[in-house]
Amino acid sequence: MNVDVEVPPHIHGTATHLGAGVPYALRVLARQLAETPDMGHPSDLPGILTVTVEGDLFEDCPALSVGYLREPDRVQIRYVTPISPSAPTAPTAPAQDADQSQERARATNPADDALVVRQIVDAWNRVTHWLQHNAPRSLEALRAGASPAAIATLGAQLGLQLPVELRTLWSLTAGDDGVNGAGCLPGNQALMPLEEVADFHRSRMDAQAWQNTLNAQRPAEDRFVGWRSAWVPVVSHGATDHTSGLYLDTATGYLGRWSRYREGPDEELDTLVTYLEDAADMLEAPALAVRDTPGLVDGALVWGSGLGPEQEGRWRPLTG
Repeated sequence: MNVDVEVPPHIHGTATHLGAGVPYALRVLARQLAETPDMGHPSDLPGILTVTVEGDLFEDCPALSVGYLREPDRVQIRYVTPISPSAPTAPTAPAQDADQSQERARATNPADDALVVRQIVDAWNRVTHWLQHNAPRSLEALRAGASPAAIATLGAQLGLQLPVELRTLWSLTAGDDGVNGAGCLPGNQALMPLEEVADFHRSRMDAQAWQNTLNAQRPAEDRFVGWRSAWVPVVSHGATDHTSGLYLDTATGYLGRWSRYREGPDEELDTLVTYLEDAADMLEAPALAVRDTPGLVDGALVWGSGLGPEQEGRWRPLTG
């Protein structure tokens, strides 16, 4: 017996953006899933199966990775991302002893992880759906999702077990190149590309190693900690401005703020889920936004708190 296959509206929008032949390829896949809902393979994301669509079979369609949720009586497609032509092979992560693993990674529960996957996917799809219909230039600045191998490589470079929320987000987009230096997140902040995440983490760890040398000669109350190994930089002040931003503390699951101006990091008390959900809420209901005001400049999303003098005359705040 066939099952129902649900393709949410934002997935249709994403498919159209990826190529003229992608919507047709998605319809073909939906028919196949209706007949064979278990054709996918387990992904790195709990509860999500993935299937590959060969781009050579369809005109104007790249190779695709399609993730879907399999339920007893239905299938729901959760994301569609193009596959990079040459995905790197993930190296084997260095061995960690039990104490290191406990310190570096939060304990996970499969059911909790599956919920986080759904929340991240839903929140990010709300953001990109809004961009598609209101700020296409900002949507075009978002990079395609990273492959599981690329994400695993980054985890190995950082020496961390990456939490499911980061792996999920990066599978949807591998960073934001911005429009005129502005990212699409509140404050015109931008998701950092994966290669910049690794480089920035390394530079901050080097700087902290020097601070640790100085801390050894300081009284306890004067010691400065500007970075910890468990912190993963996620969002920067702008697409090309890394003077400040947000990191995810992989030990606690909360976001924190860093600054190169030697202020101590501040706890945001936001998780990545609540941060993205809040951004989506502000875009969909700007009249209720309290943290920032979204607006448009020449087809790009520009948040009021990061508005430059040269943009003031062209900025249209959203009030709906």
